[in-house]
Amino acid sequence: MNDRWLSMKEICIYLGVSHDTVSRWIAKGMPAVKMGKCWKFKQLLVDEWIIANVAKHKQASKG
Repeated sequence: MNDRWLSMKEICIYLGVSHDTVSRWIAKGMPAVKMGKCWKFKQLLVDEWIIANVAKHKQASKG
């Protein structure tokens, strides 16, 4: 398994979203580490966070 850190640009491309969207998600708790001026991400942790938050969003919209 590839366990390297992804850059902001790489995670945006991987997820198909903008830099602004990722920044909002970081503020909402998406797992990320700030190394100097750069944000870094582990793909597996981001995938798990997205799955968990999609489930929360679906439950909230049913309620």
